[in-house]
Amino acid sequence: MSANEQVDLLVIGGGINGAGIARDAAGRGLKVVLVEQSDLASATSSASTKLIHGGLRYLEYGEFRLVREALIERERLLGLAPHIIWPLRFVLPHPPGLRPAWMIRLGLFLYDHLGGRQRLPRSHSVDLTRDPRGAGLAASITRGYVYSDCWVEDARLVVLNARDAAEHGAEILTRTRFVTAEQAGDHWVATIENVVDGSRRRIEAPILVNAAGPWVGDVLRRRLGDPAGKSPRLVKGSHIVVPRLFEGDHAYILQNPDKRIVFAIPYEGKFTLVGTTDIPYEADPAEVAIDRDETAYLAETVSRYFKKKVTPADVVWTYSGVRPLYDDAAANASAVTRDYVLDVQGSRGQPVLLSIFGGKITTSRRLAEHALEKLEPFLPRPTRPWTATAPLPGGDLPGADFGAFLAGLQRMKPWLPADLARRLARAYGSRVVRILGDAVDLAGLGQDFGGGLTQAEVVYLRDQEWALTAEDVLWRRSKLGLHVPVGTREALRAFFGTASAGADMGQERADLALKLA
Repeated sequence: MSANEQVDLLVIGGGINGAGIARDAAGRGLKVVLVEQSDLASATSSASTKLIHGGLRYLEYGEFRLVREALIERERLLGLAPHIIWPLRFVLPHPPGLRPAWMIRLGLFLYDHLGGRQRLPRSHSVDLTRDPRGAGLAASITRGYVYSDCWVEDARLVVLNARDAAEHGAEILTRTRFVTAEQAGDHWVATIENVVDGSRRRIEAPILVNAAGPWVGDVLRRRLGDPAGKSPRLVKGSHIVVPRLFEGDHAYILQNPDKRIVFAIPYEGKFTLVGTTDIPYEADPAEVAIDRDETAYLAETVSRYFKKKVTPADVVWTYSGVRPLYDDAAANASAVTRDYVLDVQGSRGQPVLLSIFGGKITTSRRLAEHALEKLEPFLPRPTRPWTATAPLPGGDLPGADFGAFLAGLQRMKPWLPADLARRLARAYGSRVVRILGDAVDLAGLGQDFGGGLTQAEVVYLRDQEWALTAEDVLWRRSKLGLHVPVGTREALRAFFGTASAGADMGQERADLALKLA
């Protein structure tokens, strides 16, 4: 791109909102550039509880519009990305002394009917003394309820949105920091910086989309010089991963005496994912991490419900994220709205700025659609929505039937170990053939990095999904970091070579620049 080349939209932030908006806009024929200071989904969007859900607990706070929209999107996304999204049944144990049974039954009735449920089974009560799903629970828990939501590979959802945006003509620039932008007539003149080599570029755009997540306020105040720029309500959510607590492919939603809820979800075959917390956060989002109190809180919650007790010493991995929620002045962090707010500044003939506060992974497609509706008066030509029926890359499975697709893959490549075939099919859907190619055995996939990770997959991730470091591959494009043997990380770093070192150094530079700005 030459200096001061004009584009229609400059999107700041490579999380789910930024990637979703870039995809939607590019698919409408608009010229789009997206800049992300680190890796795609490197912050909040890879630190979720991995759910596509309506938000059962949001009903308690009267968030009916949000829940309805989320439930409608849950059904839609299940059909558009059946490789990375799949149904998950939740058991809600009902110990005495917490929310009354009538409240839970009413909530589940609304949950079943608000969003026009079609694909997923309805909720019902369950006798946990007889049902196998009660086997791992404490003996005192005898009754409960079962309902449906969906699992999602959150970071992969972001990457697939970015991939589709690129295939519709968007330029996706990772390790690229938005430095500043100035108004010049009817457009912005923005300066962006490659944090790996320090090179800078200037881009003209009539519209800036501020999808910087926890940094949305920083963009407004420091990058755009607006001292009155709004700030999001930052809330930290942390998760722990422990050795598997129970058998079965169902999950649990656990009520706490403080009215918060905690999920316990099967994770990566051998583990259980436990989360999340809701804690006000005021520090640097780039340095977010779980603290001792959060670890103890999550461990105590699952120990209260399960026969198998959990202590902090059992934790094998943790992750934390900062939710950039719209500040609705709620006193309790758990009660702050999860709905999104789209703030548009500017008018026709002036530079336009759209800033995004809040949002959920579940409603990200609809948020992007709403964003383009807000921007429609300022676009160079009329556009039409299109993403509601367009599968994400790899999601075009016949009948959205993952089981049938996996069976077909195993027939086509019988030499693939079953676990590897399933993982690759889940990650890449129909695009797995771009990795496997004409290979007739594992050796044909090149270097074995360990844990089923081969050179063919790593090359695909580098060339098609912007992976530049071992961490990009092991913790965002996959969760193989939990499985690979000692030496895999070093082998990947050697494979990526100077690009990996530069990306790591570039991230350090970006973090430093953020602190000094």
